[in-house]
Amino acid sequence: MEPVIATLGLTKRYRGGQLAVDGLDLVVPRGSVFGFLGPNGSGKTTTIRMLMGLIEPTSGTARVLGEAMPGAGRRVLPRVGALIEGPALYGFLSGRDNLVRFDAADPTADPRTRAARVEGALDRVGLAGAAGKKARAYSLGMKQRLGLASALLRPRELLVLDEPTNGLDPQGMREIRSLVRQLASDGTTVFLSSHLLDEIEQVCTHAAVMAQGRLLTQGTVADLASSVRGRLAVTTPDTADAVRVLKEHGVIDLVVTDDRVTGELPAAGPPDLADVNAALVRADVRVRAFGTQRASLEDAFVALTGEGFDVAG
Repeated sequence: MEPVIATLGLTKRYRGGQLAVDGLDLVVPRGSVFGFLGPNGSGKTTTIRMLMGLIEPTSGTARVLGEAMPGAGRRVLPRVGALIEGPALYGFLSGRDNLVRFDAADPTADPRTRAARVEGALDRVGLAGAAGKKARAYSLGMKQRLGLASALLRPRELLVLDEPTNGLDPQGMREIRSLVRQLASDGTTVFLSSHLLDEIEQVCTHAAVMAQGRLLTQGTVADLASSVRGRLAVTTPDTADAVRVLKEHGVIDLVVTDDRVTGELPAAGPPDLADVNAALVRADVRVRAFGTQRASLEDAFVALTGEGFDVAG
């Protein structure tokens, strides 16, 4: 099937020469939940804005739902729901009245069924009980929910979400994860950026990693995680002795956390794990658990970018 999003050489250079996005070739499969990751200033938000026709690329092409953007925006955007850089709300209106305004601005929306759409969207994001409150009195998490509701007023082929769980408590985050999975099962392709790597790993089927305006990698989440070697982990009360033995066997980047020692096996000529375990026992290290941890999406992200958790830019 034709991808929902496909870019070829997509580039954005701002006045003054700043290169925000550099030759991006991105493919988002239809029906996927696609995570878009990158450190601050990596070009994620600029890419999303080009995809939505909010800004024009300097060069290259972007196709959304099979049509060239931004030229086909009038045909494409009614089929896309988007929440970018936080919702723009009327603070003096209630949550319900905000959605009524959003729905009325859609020239393809039937006014006869507006009330049902608004109530359905409020219920879907858990705001039915607060629908009558002024939006200015909403918490950050409630505003995020209302913005998401505005993107769900009509059935969408593609949903683009920029930090959809921003400001939500753990329960709210679980609810949004569940909603995203439900939307995907209904056939909606979800494209989301997030700085919460564990959230991406839990909900996304595919992901891409950006850094300094360039695409580093893309693929299934499972493939991205498996591209990074897992770390050796030893649980023992004798952490100091364990560190010494592991160093002798070439294990690097050793980290001690309580009674757990983790380290990275050398890429060139890694030692046999059975020999390492036997050496620990010979050194009278009391080994309670021994093995390699499965690499996570976070491990892959750090290996690719050299950056930690702050990837919200």
